[in-house]
Amino acid sequence: MQSRMYPYLNWAKERLDEMDAALASLEAKQRDVQTDARVRASQMLANLREKRQHFQDTIRKQVDAGESAWGSAKEKLESDWSAFEAQVKQYVELFANQAEQQHETFRLQADAQLKSWRAAADRLISDAKEFAAERRSEVEATVRRMNADATEAEEKLRKLSHAGTQSWSAMMAALTETRAAFDRANQAAAEALKRAAR
Repeated sequence: MQSRMYPYLNWAKERLDEMDAALASLEAKQRDVQTDARVRASQMLANLREKRQHFQDTIRKQVDAGESAWGSAKEKLESDWSAFEAQVKQYVELFANQAEQQHETFRLQADAQLKSWRAAADRLISDAKEFAAERRSEVEATVRRMNADATEAEEKLRKLSHAGTQSWSAMMAALTETRAAFDRANQAAAEALKRAAR
């Protein structure tokens, strides 16, 4: 069961971590919003927190429901994730010192993404210990690839973060690209666990 749920749980955890990072970034700078716009900014932040909570509640319901329920719920969760991202962008455009806020939000989301990636690899290594040595080797090879991909993503995100002149769309495109690589790595890990469990 764990191996079948592995990519879904890691996908969900990574998105929640990024949501938390984005909210932390925006909330930290909320006091810098001009006085006449604070009420609207507060409402948007409350809406973002609500979206995040709804996302987490949906995930909790799916954990007990199993793999087939995840398949149908993931499409809705992806839509919810996109709506959250769009509202973060809107908030930054309306209320923040754009360049500074964009880079801080990007940095925190990138850090959250990479932390989730490393945690997923650590869980996979822990899960692999349950298998016999001959079956464990494939899982360990998958972890090595996952860690190599994470290092590559980290380097890409670090370079972009330090460039300082990148647009919000370039930063979000990089996060989307590394997020997709994370998702592929999770899927490969789930497949390796399934094969090892046979």
